[in-house]
Amino acid sequence: MPQGDYIDLHRKRYGHRLDFFERKRKKQAREVHKKSQKAQKAIGIMGKKIAKQNYAEKALMKKTLAMHEEKSTRRKVEDDVQEGAVPAYLLDRQQTSRAKVLSNTIKQKRKERAGKWDVPLPKVRPVAEDEMFRVVRTGKRKSECFVTVSFFWLDLVYVYACCFSRFMHLKVLVLFSVFLAAKQWKRMITKATFVGPSFTRKPPKYERFIRPSGLRFTKAHVTHPELKCTFNLEIIGVKKNPNGAMYTSLGVLTRGTIIEVNVSELGLVTPAGKVVWGKYAQVTNNPENDGCINAVLLV
Repeated sequence: MPQGDYIDLHRKRYGHRLDFFERKRKKQAREVHKKSQKAQKAIGIMGKKIAKQNYAEKALMKKTLAMHEEKSTRRKVEDDVQEGAVPAYLLDRQQTSRAKVLSNTIKQKRKERAGKWDVPLPKVRPVAEDEMFRVVRTGKRKSECFVTVSFFWLDLVYVYACCFSRFMHLKVLVLFSVFLAAKQWKRMITKATFVGPSFTRKPPKYERFIRPSGLRFTKAHVTHPELKCTFNLEIIGVKKNPNGAMYTSLGVLTRGTIIEVNVSELGLVTPAGKVVWGKYAQVTNNPENDGCINAVLLV
């Protein structure tokens, strides 16, 4: 045994201290609080590291619990039953036996996720940026122009090396054509948009994307695929625009966009008995051409 392991040697000879296990238990109980305090106080890259580590531990724990969760399920008995073993009035019934099985929750969730976005229009035509935006020129000169500017007189000195020793001053007017262009960083959205009730425009000087009032919509004609009825419902928000995240954040409504609508008027109820307030719907028309939004509810 190495010379430094005198504590282990002492424990082997005389055993642990009487309060060893009690102190060990208390130390483990305190570790959680110490870890929590450290995580709360950590800032910067250390905070990010600790948060990432905690997130990974929590996810692993949830996965393990889900995989080992036992559920009581019924399964059909497929054994051949001999004639006369079952009474005639029970022959048409299917026998089932209860069995405890490991529920594969992760696979179920994957299936739910895959079937969640079965939408009426799975593929739509991508909208080009030139079609979506129109360049707005601003500033003093709103069009490209050429301006002739006379800058200065240049004194050119020519020395007659061979014949004369005197100087000759020649005044020349120099003209410069300077190309001046207007500011072109503003864009006007040419498609239908949705803005919330609390929306306030930025000052025109700083507004990069202009959403015209005439193309703003707050309601949509939503068709329920099962009820075969159309309702005029309020739009709550734009969930996803198929053309990209930027258009989603701007609230642009094009064909195939997923919107959230207020379905409280329909009286839909969850299995738990709660009233459903918002549901997703997909836009099925071109609102900028039709002047209205037609959508199909995702049930």
